[in-house]
Amino acid sequence: MYQMLLFAGPSGYLFRPCLGDNARRAAHQTPELLQELNVPEGQTLHVLTPEATEQIPLPYPEAIPQQPSERYSVRDIIRRVINTLSEDNLRENLDGLTSFDNRYYDSVSGRESQRWLFERISNITTKSVSHTTSSYVSVQEFEHPWLQNSIIAQIKGKTDELVIIGAHLDSLSISDPEGPAPGADDDGSGVVSALEAYRAIISSGIEPNLSIEFHWYAAEEVGWLGSQDVVKAYTQRGARVRGMLQFDMTAWVKNGTREEIGILDNCADEGLRNLTTEFVAKYLAIPSVSTKYPLDYCSDDRAWWEAGYPTIGVLEGTFENANRLNIHTQNDRSDISPEFSFSHMLEFSKLAVAFAMELGGVAG
Repeated sequence: MYQMLLFAGPSGYLFRPCLGDNARRAAHQTPELLQELNVPEGQTLHVLTPEATEQIPLPYPEAIPQQPSERYSVRDIIRRVINTLSEDNLRENLDGLTSFDNRYYDSVSGRESQRWLFERISNITTKSVSHTTSSYVSVQEFEHPWLQNSIIAQIKGKTDELVIIGAHLDSLSISDPEGPAPGADDDGSGVVSALEAYRAIISSGIEPNLSIEFHWYAAEEVGWLGSQDVVKAYTQRGARVRGMLQFDMTAWVKNGTREEIGILDNCADEGLRNLTTEFVAKYLAIPSVSTKYPLDYCSDDRAWWEAGYPTIGVLEGTFENANRLNIHTQNDRSDISPEFSFSHMLEFSKLAVAFAMELGGVAG
């Protein structure tokens, strides 16, 4: 036994089938399809005009929200955000970050560089948030027992479940911990690729379904100490994480090789690996390639992986083609070679936008 209630709308009609006291969600039909609807013998089809619907209460109290996906797809929204990404912002942010002698986690320079980055992210947030997003975007420092803190920026969604994009803000000289280590590629490139994605998302005015967080970790180079602290705190509070994506080196395109996104097999959730491969194909101008660190090494994604969270890491290409000669030295600079590519870094910003918004969704 059921009846149908139809509601006229600007692009068609909404009807709601009723089964006793149980409501099914509304379905959307065009006028042509409505003409073909059959009403069971002995039942009544109530057709309501727009005027009548204002006077007659709906049989169910909840409204029928017009979700963004009914007007335009999430893919369209993501591409619109991607189109606002800027190489100039990458250059400006990286120039500032690499102006410090080093970013060693327990040094004065390491602390000063982290404070600079925190203020930079805070200023970008203030300038970029719209009136609709300002109430649910926040930036804070995560304190550690050493001098350098981690930084967490959150775009709060409808739920507390998280999508996380990570990079590490420290650097290291292999010859002298506090010696010159500009860390442009390792991991200044990942830091600013993530930062530009963050700026574009909060500038869009879009509220996600899941909460999106961008993490810039301290002390990765000495054993993922910063991310381990963060993961411990999140685990203790019972945080739910849909997926964590780590950027560690996003700038280098080795001469004579194909430009590509390296998707790491280390510390990799199979589902996230497949999704990340799909996002690269869908939104980026370059292909992806499967690669692996030797000895099952990972970056900050290892801290999340070992705690049981789904993670995936990406690299500037295959491990064999990565910028291994310059990192952890004074030569890790953006001007060291034409192989250091800001346009390549921007592809990772695109990936961060896609990962965050595909997994995080768009609230209605």
